[in-house]
Amino acid sequence: MTLTACTFDVFGTVVDWRGSIVAEGDAVWRARGVDVDWPAFADAWRGLYQPAMERVRSGNTDFVKLDVLHRENLEHVLKDFGVTGLSEADKAELNKVWHRLQPWPDSVAGLTRLKQKYIIAPLSNGNISLIVNMAKAGGLPWDVVLGAEVAGQYKPHPDAYLNSAKALDLPPDQCMLIAAHNEDLAAAQQQGFKTAFVARPTEHGSSQSVDLEAKYEFDYIATDFNDLASQVGC
Repeated sequence: MTLTACTFDVFGTVVDWRGSIVAEGDAVWRARGVDVDWPAFADAWRGLYQPAMERVRSGNTDFVKLDVLHRENLEHVLKDFGVTGLSEADKAELNKVWHRLQPWPDSVAGLTRLKQKYIIAPLSNGNISLIVNMAKAGGLPWDVVLGAEVAGQYKPHPDAYLNSAKALDLPPDQCMLIAAHNEDLAAAQQQGFKTAFVARPTEHGSSQSVDLEAKYEFDYIATDFNDLASQVGC
């Protein structure tokens, strides 16, 4: 099969969003007044992610950047956890924790190997500045940034995949989505993408019970990005 571009889900697949938020919360934000159960806080914040995007996917609200949705969700979570006293500048800085998420241990090395042979790009719901800042913070060697802001829609809406392939001037079947989430891959597969499942069994913490293994027939199933690179000839 002809494969030209490897595209990646980012939150959970390339970076450890939960661990990164918990680490920064404990190291920085607890002393600044956000003295909460940080794993629970991270889970609650992430829990509002899909419902916020669904309002856009359904057409109930106009498309806005993920930074905007994260900021709106943050207000709800701060209220639910009884956090008061943060300035608007503090809230804006806390919201940018999503720009500073750290990669899984294999991510940079695996991406670097894949980059030798294929275009590598995030196909993420994150906005461009978020993904670029995250790449700078974590050393992620993307060729180009794709995803919701480029496509004008959030995954798993078909346009998120199709418009990303179009931006590369490639047919969908020359693109592959790599993700740790079965439903994201299934949606990409329906639009003609090749697919690769890479499990991240601690994305949601040590008691994770979802996406521990591939549920569907994907083109590749790998233990990490280095394993995937070997499977695709890198």
